[in-house]
Amino acid sequence: MSSYPAGSRSVSSIAGDGEVPGGGSLMVAVRLGDLVSPLRNGRPLLEGDRSALVIGGTGKIRAGEAVVFLKVVAVAPAQVRRDGRVQAQGSPCGHATLGPLEEWLEEKAGPGVIGQVAERAVLRPEFVKGERERLLARAFMIRVLVLMTLLPDAGIRDVIIALAGDLAGVPWARPWAAASERACGDWRNALGPEPLEELRDIVLRASWAEHQDRDWRAVNIGRERPLKAGSIDGTLIRVPDTPANRATFGSVGTGDDSAPFPQVRALPLNDVSTRALLGMPHGPAGTDKAAAEQKLLDAAMREHPRLFTQDRLWLMDRNYHGAARIARLIARTHVLIRLKGDIPLKQVSEILPDGSYLAELSGDGVTVTVRVIESGKGGSSPDKVATAQHCRMGRAR
Repeated sequence: MSSYPAGSRSVSSIAGDGEVPGGGSLMVAVRLGDLVSPLRNGRPLLEGDRSALVIGGTGKIRAGEAVVFLKVVAVAPAQVRRDGRVQAQGSPCGHATLGPLEEWLEEKAGPGVIGQVAERAVLRPEFVKGERERLLARAFMIRVLVLMTLLPDAGIRDVIIALAGDLAGVPWARPWAAASERACGDWRNALGPEPLEELRDIVLRASWAEHQDRDWRAVNIGRERPLKAGSIDGTLIRVPDTPANRATFGSVGTGDDSAPFPQVRALPLNDVSTRALLGMPHGPAGTDKAAAEQKLLDAAMREHPRLFTQDRLWLMDRNYHGAARIARLIARTHVLIRLKGDIPLKQVSEILPDGSYLAELSGDGVTVTVRVIESGKGGSSPDKVATAQHCRMGRAR
């Protein structure tokens, strides 16, 4: 016989289908006197008992009564032991989420996005088989890897503990503890880069779709047919100093690769209105900045064709990508480029009323007609700002 009798319900249940109202963000109020030990011998729970307290009644809460306010941590099937202890089936791996970050993603890309990516992930069997997913699982490990980017100074076990949060304190039927660094490394290698690349593409698509709805703060170019402004500029990102990173990415600044950190060269494609990252091809740092970024621009056009469209104007700085590459760009989109003063432009028109003029930019057997809208003053080789074919008049600083 149960040692904690439950009274009859005075109201109907609002949970329904095993879901907590409010997505678990609401608090639960329980009279202090209704919280009792579930043990059949009536003994109070001790720290090592690994059981939850239970509600021993359903009396109506009245003003002035002592009430315990509880945070909903998980909804899980119960495991009731012979001695009365109440535990939860499962583990944090099946309940942990990235909180508001994951809520935004599911709002934009549909429910269960990370779970779907995890289902499609194929584990490399030489690392793990994935048959037992109590301490680690596909979806949980994907979330760990995402969270690691937000906690760069934390160890991987610390990231797991942060992701589990209050779930680590739930009395699970099978004890749970953060996996070892070795186990995490095996799971990371077993997943490989594919699930994270798929998730990255989903996030970028969701971000791109969100930015299609503009408001009064949007940065648009032109009046009759406004163009959405984007920016392209290279950058270097430090990565952990490991032999694998040095072999893959290299470093810059020294001829013998003795720089303190290996570095990844990246080419962020940003939305000017929101500063949102729409795409970012990356690769080895390389010793030649111009050549490395030219390869990344080729990768951007190949990997992110949806971004190079006739309704967008891309702002590009002084790193010259060559006439042939500019020709490929303007076949898809519009560009506003700051050219170094030593890059020859052949003027082919008179000076127009607004001060601009048409010019030809040649190289690699290709000639592109551009419109020079601003020319720097002073110095032996002042910079010029030019728009390429299909582009309208733009303003540049």
